[in-house]
Amino acid sequence: MNEKPSRKTFHARLEKLVDEIRSDIVQGVLREGEFLPSEKAYAKQHRLSNKSVRQGLEVLVAERLIEKIPRVGNKVARYARSETVVLKFACHTSLPKEAAMKTLVAEFHKRHPGIRVEFVTYSGAINTFRTVKQLIEEEAVDVFTMNYNGYDDFKRNGGLDYLETLEPNPNIYPFLTDVMTTNDGQLKGQPFLFTPLILCYNKDHFREKGVLEPDSGWRWDVLFEQASKLAVENERLGFYFHFPSSNRWPVFLLQSGIRFDRDERNRFSIGGTQLLDSLRACRKLIHMQKGFPLFLSEKDADAEDLFFRGKVSMIMTTYLSLNHHERPEGLEYDVAPLPYLNDPKTLLMTIGLAVNASSKVKDSAKLFVDFLVSYEAQLMIRQKTLSIPSLKPAAEWTGKESMYRPSRFHMYRDIIPAFRTFGTLNMSIKELDAVYGEAKLYWSGLETEEGVAARLEQLLDRLGGSGSGHGEAGAANLPV
Repeated sequence: MNEKPSRKTFHARLEKLVDEIRSDIVQGVLREGEFLPSEKAYAKQHRLSNKSVRQGLEVLVAERLIEKIPRVGNKVARYARSETVVLKFACHTSLPKEAAMKTLVAEFHKRHPGIRVEFVTYSGAINTFRTVKQLIEEEAVDVFTMNYNGYDDFKRNGGLDYLETLEPNPNIYPFLTDVMTTNDGQLKGQPFLFTPLILCYNKDHFREKGVLEPDSGWRWDVLFEQASKLAVENERLGFYFHFPSSNRWPVFLLQSGIRFDRDERNRFSIGGTQLLDSLRACRKLIHMQKGFPLFLSEKDADAEDLFFRGKVSMIMTTYLSLNHHERPEGLEYDVAPLPYLNDPKTLLMTIGLAVNASSKVKDSAKLFVDFLVSYEAQLMIRQKTLSIPSLKPAAEWTGKESMYRPSRFHMYRDIIPAFRTFGTLNMSIKELDAVYGEAKLYWSGLETEEGVAARLEQLLDRLGGSGSGHGEAGAANLPV
């Protein structure tokens, strides 16, 4: 006996049906004028009702990919392949959830029936110059998403000429535009989404233990004092985050006020600097949190997963990451600024849209980028996700919400002066990864301060001498 399909998977099954038909049409598997299989056949294949199949097909009708012939069936429309520009869009695997990407692409298709967006998702490799350079040379990409790490990797490898110079949008937050603008004023990535690193907390846990909710004045010692009150033995932790993530731990470097500058011999000097102060602070945090449980530290998303299961009261996270976990009914949570060490700074992560400067469909690619940062598209992101759009009027929209949203959602506006990118540290992501690799020996009690300082100086000098930023590992860090 067949198991009845879960209602929870209904939207996923319907979305899969629409995606498969759309892909078959764009790739020419289903040709212009050809009739689609029957609605009954699709219903059986995807375990959907006939009514649900018709609902999915209506999406493709709206996109002008198919047309309904009364009492006959559905056939591929004339615009589906012939006289159509095919736009190759490469994006991060996380983007469909973080930006309602499929909804945006469908809306773009409605407005521009002569352009078909063919998008492929990539892991963090889409942020490395080497990977994208290959895609560009193979004519396999016209538009792609690029975070600051990726922009920095292009810049360090002299690859910015591969990117089309774009027109700044005056309604996008200026600090985002600045992030992807060259020293001579050329915008190489149109800001699309952004997020600071923030604190997220379970309001019920705070009420239960009589703990006051966090505010912008919290330092890390205050957080751990409150975390000890919130923790329940054999039930939950007071605070947790995936410490090894290069989108998490470097915030302590930012908050220490350090900047990695070289001397007149082009060498780093580590001993006696703020770096050791920051490393000491990290070690203190690790030990205060009892070493961050080993089996919980496999990836960033583990912290959010534990949080939404009620196993952690507070986590270090991002607005973007909150999109990837379903909120249990009744769970009330909110967001707050991140606690700080010396300076109240937090890490800013930006996702931009870059255009291949040698694309054969460059005009269509720029049209697509313009649509994605239009008020209509950015408002869809604001209303359908927990992400922060780059367009200020859309991001700051207020009205009737269609989903749960933390009451302090707009808190990010009050901490904009605290936003800093990795660029503030004057160090490539590869160099930061190297710092982590050495520092964890010190944090684990396997290296002295003098030893870790000497080893870091040697390592960073070697990386700098061989041309930092050429590696693949560092620039790829996602999700955020």
